[in-house]
Amino acid sequence: MKPAISVQQVSKRYRIQRDRPNSLKEAAVRRSKPQGLSDFWALKDVSLGIRKGSFFGLVGHNGSGKTTLLKLMAGIHKPTSGQLQVNGRVSALLELGSGFHPELSGRENIFLNGAILGLSRKEMERAVDQIIDFSDIGDFIDAPVKILSSGMYVRLGFAVAVHVAPEILLIDEVIAVGDEAFQRKCLEHLYELRRGGATIILVSHSLPLVEGLCDEVGWLDRGILKQAGDATEVCWAYLDAVNAEEAEKMRDGVEEQFHTDTSLTEIEVRRGSGEIRIFHVDYLDAQWLANPLPGSGNKLIIRLWYEAEDSVENPVFAFKLHHATGVHLASPNSALQQLSTGSISAGRGYVDFIIDELGLLAGDYLLSTSITDNARMHVYDAWERSHTLRIVPGSSSEREGLTDLRGKWQPPVPHAKGSPGHPNR
Repeated sequence: MKPAISVQQVSKRYRIQRDRPNSLKEAAVRRSKPQGLSDFWALKDVSLGIRKGSFFGLVGHNGSGKTTLLKLMAGIHKPTSGQLQVNGRVSALLELGSGFHPELSGRENIFLNGAILGLSRKEMERAVDQIIDFSDIGDFIDAPVKILSSGMYVRLGFAVAVHVAPEILLIDEVIAVGDEAFQRKCLEHLYELRRGGATIILVSHSLPLVEGLCDEVGWLDRGILKQAGDATEVCWAYLDAVNAEEAEKMRDGVEEQFHTDTSLTEIEVRRGSGEIRIFHVDYLDAQWLANPLPGSGNKLIIRLWYEAEDSVENPVFAFKLHHATGVHLASPNSALQQLSTGSISAGRGYVDFIIDELGLLAGDYLLSTSITDNARMHVYDAWERSHTLRIVPGSSSEREGLTDLRGKWQPPVPHAKGSPGHPNR
């Protein structure tokens, strides 16, 4: 079976002119001078095949070539070199209201887009009511589209793109348009198209969305196809690369940040008498080195830096950990392990909380810190959601959920016929 789209060693070059003349006179004066031209390769020798009926995703940084590849698939541009073959009728939603004439009404643009895609007026008349109902823009359907809000514009564009019987649907970052109800309606319709045999290619920066929707994914980086294959495998490989780059940048700046910015991610929800306060949080690895992006399953030391204005007797240090969604995960404090912190004199210092194997899985978390007296009645400092904690994939093999339970599976054990129960009973 032929693939829906075949891309063989495709490259795309754009020629960029530097010091472009700003007027006709300036152009005439410069005519005899050599023009400052440079080449930009948006894609370099990209090869991949997309199966018919599959849901294929494209991920990568801004400027990595994702949209350029989609435009080549749509026939908007031609490749500079290589071969690109598309087998099926293409419907594309690549940018805000692409294909709309601003002076025509929404209804007129529906028929115009259908004609461009080769559909007859009868076919469009059968589809127009569904498109209008799906877009949910009400009486604005008969107004010139130039007066529509950006949300209405994209909703109408999406409704047209998915209701013109596409065999291949190209989507660039527009699934997230509209409210929650409209997004769900978009996703449900995409599932219907897929069940009907349509091939869908999606560009998105949302890795959870891509991983959840797509069968296969291609990862582009500076015009080069780094990896293509199973959606989960490619998304995690891309995320690992992004996290590695981010960790390197954060490592370079962590010392400077510590000395120059003691507020960090401070928010206004803070209370306490202030005799002793948390002013900074560090995340350290097994070598006691700064590690702004700790890995799931690895050792993590959470270092709470404090500053005391006066001496304080045996304070209790604590923090609460919330997932970014608001789920409360843990609330460790120094009193729970009957740790006496002793007499703390005025000045700065730190206290460490050591996690030998971090059970939390990759994701974004929020840290709330606090210091109270030994009776937990008097609050010196309580700083709600004061610091962020981003956990990346580490030694843990788990990939779904919030925690790694650290359990172990045992081999199956045959059981004699009879009532269920432990085989040793």
